[in-house]
Amino acid sequence: MSNSNATTKQLIWSRNALFIIFTLPGIAMASWVARTPEVRDTLEASTAEMGWIIFGLAFGSMAGLLCASRAVARAGARFVTVLSILCVTAGTAAVGTGTYVSVSLLVFLGLMMFGLGIGFLEVAINLEGAVLERALHKTLLPALHASFSGGTLAGAGGSALMMALDISVTVHLLIISVVMALILLFSYRFLPHGTGKEDLPRKKTETDPSVSAWTVWKEPRTLLIGLVVFGMAFAEGSANDWLPLAMVDGFHVQPITGSAMFTLFLTAMFLGRTAGGFFLDRFGRVPVLRTASGLAFSGLALVIFSGYLPVASVGVFLWGLGTSLGFPVGISAAGDESEGAVTRVSIVSIIGYSAFLAGPPILGLFGEILGLLHAFVFVLIGIFLAGLASSSVKKPAG
Repeated sequence: MSNSNATTKQLIWSRNALFIIFTLPGIAMASWVARTPEVRDTLEASTAEMGWIIFGLAFGSMAGLLCASRAVARAGARFVTVLSILCVTAGTAAVGTGTYVSVSLLVFLGLMMFGLGIGFLEVAINLEGAVLERALHKTLLPALHASFSGGTLAGAGGSALMMALDISVTVHLLIISVVMALILLFSYRFLPHGTGKEDLPRKKTETDPSVSAWTVWKEPRTLLIGLVVFGMAFAEGSANDWLPLAMVDGFHVQPITGSAMFTLFLTAMFLGRTAGGFFLDRFGRVPVLRTASGLAFSGLALVIFSGYLPVASVGVFLWGLGTSLGFPVGISAAGDESEGAVTRVSIVSIIGYSAFLAGPPILGLFGEILGLLHAFVFVLIGIFLAGLASSSVKKPAG
């Protein structure tokens, strides 16, 4: 009995540490996004040039995502998590420094390092979350992603405060780097050792990541889950990278108003993920996800086509609320079956973060031609496809 109690206590400490760590990429991402209008102005970059600068984030993230499952298999999720956050910390500081000296290349390289850390980190912590979810026998990933959203909300709110106090982008991002390092120092020790190392060698399909990946890529259910995550992650990532600029350029408001709209979006994401576990346990994944995709679609349509800021504000809230559950529900669905769960979670994460990180820079290129608001039509299409594929997240029988 004492061993059981000790194990339960360890799981709870691990869960609490994971909640804290999930906030860190949110804080970092929101701090960067909220200051993008000022970074653009300091660098004197066009929308297309900002798209290429942001591509550094996407490139680094994709490199991290593609290497993450093998890194976790060799070193364990805890070790990968620590190194990832250190990369994000260094990248954030480099972006702040690049802005100070007005060197676009340094900002690009800083974002690439930032993205590399994010790519490794998201696979590692989502894997930790999926394993804990099975161990605790309760829906956990939406709440963990609510911590990410809470981090983005804190980052956006802190950014608004920094702007109100007229604190420079450089000082702001250096402060964020120090805060993340201190939080990591406190929390990493409570994570379990060798989560990925323990799971990967157990079966032939998981011993050779390439064989396992090839098998999983041929599973229709996994691909449809990937489509759900792709559409919703594209919707979330587009807001994270472009919403403040889209509001400034499309509605001719001040940067602080664009930042406020981004904060509203993040608040809706946080509320959706906080309440999501209750609705998912009560009504099931498929009805909740279909409703969420409908809210996201209608909200984004209001942002694009209303032309009136108060109506667009309602749209921003619905967009965030509807988008909130797509990624965590997809990760939960990918981890339903313990056999091959590590690989499925990794592949669905890769699909999702491909949309989350690579989609927005491409959207920026269309935004240069169509305007950012009208470029969001491509995001509407992604949300629609995610809604069509939502039946794939149903738990397998037995």
